[in-house]
Amino acid sequence: MQASAVEIQKVNKHFGPFHALKDVDLSIPPGRVTCLIGPSGSGKSTLLRCINFLEPYDSGEIRIDGRLMGYDAPGRKMGGRALREMRRSIGMVFQQFNLWPHMTARENVAEGLIRVRGMSRADAATRAAAALAKVGLADKMDNHPSRLSGGQQQRVAIARAIAMEPRLMLFDEPTSALDPELVGEVLSVMKTLASEGMTMVVVTHEMGFAAHVADRVAFMERGELVAADTPAAILHQPQDPRIQSFLRTYHERNSF
Repeated sequence: MQASAVEIQKVNKHFGPFHALKDVDLSIPPGRVTCLIGPSGSGKSTLLRCINFLEPYDSGEIRIDGRLMGYDAPGRKMGGRALREMRRSIGMVFQQFNLWPHMTARENVAEGLIRVRGMSRADAATRAAAALAKVGLADKMDNHPSRLSGGQQQRVAIARAIAMEPRLMLFDEPTSALDPELVGEVLSVMKTLASEGMTMVVVTHEMGFAAHVADRVAFMERGELVAADTPAAILHQPQDPRIQSFLRTYHERNSF
């Protein structure tokens, strides 16, 4: 049996009285794409942030490559240095691009390599250029964000993440802030990463992407993981009425 890159067991998360995650169990295999889908407010983004410990979870365990994430032991948070070391193997791309407006695309990608990895500016610039070329922006390296489209800015954000050479990539609705005509260029980059064997967890409302790229689709509602299975089983032959209702609503607005 193949070991999981990420193992989530009985994870709970509260925001005050609100129970955001309820005993979530999910195994994420290495080298595969897992898409998290479900209604807004179902806990998808919260779960993604817990994987990276941007949100501390209250109980349960999240293990990355066998190591407990965020805690030295149950209930005892790990120190900042240890947490930073674990996060070095994780890349994360958010809804918003979070680029520095005063820096060029290449400088935006290189900055993390300099600050986090301690690379020289010359070496960081070289790796940044390679990452930008990988996402199709070789001709935009010296442009500032204000001279890039939304899709191009998001591709810079992806380049910034992959330049760190992560073993795991987390995407939190990376196309939700984009105009419809720009969504395809970002999804194309993500498909390329998937084809190269990057372990990816993607929160998305793009059912077409989930259907054609994901190895596994996990459906969440009201903080619960309802089901996790193949794209065909979840998207085309769902057994749970909650998934059926969600997809009916989606089909009324879109097609895939």
